[in-house]
Amino acid sequence: MKRLLLALLATSAVTVLPHIPARADAPIIFGISAEPYAPFSYKSPAGVWEGFEPDLARALCEQMKAQCKISEIAWDGIIPALLAHKIDVIFTSMSITAEREKTVAFTIPYYDTPVDVTAPKAEGLDVAKGGLKGKVIGVQIGTIFVNWLKKYYPTNTVKTYDTQEEVNADLTSGRIDAMLCDGIAADAFAKTPAGQGFVTTTLPHDPLFGNGVGAGVRPDDTALKAKLSAAIQAVRDNGTYAKIDRKYFSIDVWPPPADFK
Repeated sequence: MKRLLLALLATSAVTVLPHIPARADAPIIFGISAEPYAPFSYKSPAGVWEGFEPDLARALCEQMKAQCKISEIAWDGIIPALLAHKIDVIFTSMSITAEREKTVAFTIPYYDTPVDVTAPKAEGLDVAKGGLKGKVIGVQIGTIFVNWLKKYYPTNTVKTYDTQEEVNADLTSGRIDAMLCDGIAADAFAKTPAGQGFVTTTLPHDPLFGNGVGAGVRPDDTALKAKLSAAIQAVRDNGTYAKIDRKYFSIDVWPPPADFK
């Protein structure tokens, strides 16, 4: 799960989501990180956005009978883009945290996955006993994985990357000792030829990891927030969510925290 922080404003490129009923009012613009994050979002060879989140966005728009578009936003500029009205919805694996809620209003969560540490089996790291101390750790830039490392391993060298694929590559080549990432991304890496010889450990839940992933809107867009939350619950209830989930994952990524408000 990517965990975005406030950063610089970025330029967006907009593509229309197909098969969405049109209506008279302006389309809802869903912001997705321009950097691929398979299987959550990535572009097909034809340049079409695919993955769990684009598919879910299409389903939500159909449920709301809304005209929608996807806007590609640089990973470190998506919150400024929202606040500048370049997009209407952040829909790119942003976890719900108290810090972000000072700026962004979130819907109910639409997925929740663990945070994993992946390292070579030969290292024999015991993460539970501070085994990351002194290690060079790779993470995707602008994520709360960075904050977690600053809190618990402040003296470690932390290398940041624009994409998860770059983190994977440096782990494989030995330029970093371990990586922190979303559990689904770690699982995807483990299933590749490059991922053989590595072991993954799931970290205990920490408040820094947030309260699941939600769609983010501007704080004054209360009507849109309510419509999106209702649509998320509706596609869960009618089985559409499960079909999308099974298309991309071997586990159910739904369960939102019971204490979500």
